[in-house]
Amino acid sequence: MKDILKALEADPKTTPDQLATMTGKSVTEIKQTIAKAEKDGTIVKYKTVINWPKAGEPEVDALIEVKVQPQKDFGFEAIAEQIYRFAEVRSAYLASGTYDLALIVTGKTMQDVATFVTHKLSPIDGVQGTATHFLMKRYKEDNVIYDDNDGIARLVITP
Repeated sequence: MKDILKALEADPKTTPDQLATMTGKSVTEIKQTIAKAEKDGTIVKYKTVINWPKAGEPEVDALIEVKVQPQKDFGFEAIAEQIYRFAEVRSAYLASGTYDLALIVTGKTMQDVATFVTHKLSPIDGVQGTATHFLMKRYKEDNVIYDDNDGIARLVITP
């Protein structure tokens, strides 16, 4: 099953016929494996990665670290759920280190992200502090390398 999942993760448009050829399994077996993985939650979603700035839709991404006070009987779960339900939050992780949660937040402008932090995130009971890091350039995401170097020629540095 791992070989099927890896192939679908790399390209969700891979057909059962192609997977059968790649793995040596029957098309029926491939379809059954995929259906089972979808049903039990192993396959969570099929995803297309879009380079939004190239599509003419600029966006600003930020990594936001959040320090929270864990809640009695719930730990981090309840506050994390309250935060990850905001539409601006693309990803949310429990993290080790100085901060407890790491969020990837998207807005159309830096001001949109700042407004999210000040008006929605910071006022939540239990949020003790945040640190916002604006992501300046995307090099790689979901194993996709963005090869657009903006036409900037870099000088070669030699020792």
